[in-house]
Amino acid sequence: MVNFEWFRTFKAIYETGSLTSAANKLYISQPGVSLHLNSLEAHIGYKLFDRGTRKMLPTEHGKMLYNAIVDPVKQLETAEKHFFRNCASNRVGISIGMCFETFQFVLEPYISELPFNLISRFGDYQEMLSSLDKGLLDFVITPQKDDSLNVSYTPFSKEQLILVAGSRNNVSEFKAIAAQADIKACERWLNAQTWFGTTGDMEHLRNFWLHNFKKRAEFEPSYIVPNLSSIIRCISGKEGFAVIPDFLGRKELENGNIQLVWEGTSPLINILYFVQRKKTIYAKEIALLQDIFSREMAHSLDV
Repeated sequence: MVNFEWFRTFKAIYETGSLTSAANKLYISQPGVSLHLNSLEAHIGYKLFDRGTRKMLPTEHGKMLYNAIVDPVKQLETAEKHFFRNCASNRVGISIGMCFETFQFVLEPYISELPFNLISRFGDYQEMLSSLDKGLLDFVITPQKDDSLNVSYTPFSKEQLILVAGSRNNVSEFKAIAAQADIKACERWLNAQTWFGTTGDMEHLRNFWLHNFKKRAEFEPSYIVPNLSSIIRCISGKEGFAVIPDFLGRKELENGNIQLVWEGTSPLINILYFVQRKKTIYAKEIALLQDIFSREMAHSLDV
């Protein structure tokens, strides 16, 4: 197997023209440089340099190899510098996972003020919880729980799934039907409307339908957009139906750009959890994130 350091050494020799200069550049001994070069030449089966009296001259195979590896080696070196934690620096980096809308609605305004580096991941909740358990993530916000013994769940807020529509939709007929508690008529009316969905798993719409109608929706959304925030922007001041968490639409509801159509036969509420490994070296950083979310998420949680 090729050692990455062989390529790094080869690149340094090519660019400096001597074993001594390459050794000085890489902060290793000259015998170490020679060993790397000899190992690389033995591995690929070609001579890479003609050893002149004053300079190492690349062979044709050496030139071809350099052109092939110079950009990838630079990219790896850049990544190495980015992720290397200088022991003299107190700035650490953590990885977090949550839905994109929660990140955008709550955390995005604070990013530039955080006293640590941050990598964010969005996607399937179960995948994020699995990554947390494996040590690939340090902190997750989710409405789901699993059976892992290595992580702790702290409830901190809640979200209610609600049915909304653009301000131009006339929903008076539906509200009259809903007031009569005619569930089948409610479903028929809703099936005939124009719906928005997201490119990912439409979990909110599916759960809302199962909760109220005891089955999956019989329609496919007419418009598929990247995320829930996109849906709100698309229907704001216009027409279209969607199921969203209430906190995402609060501002547009207050401004009258979208309207609350139905909360369902009974409120459908998700408990939101802070999730982290029980043993973590990032307790201070995670506590700061928890404080931000606890302050910004509107619903207090009486549990």
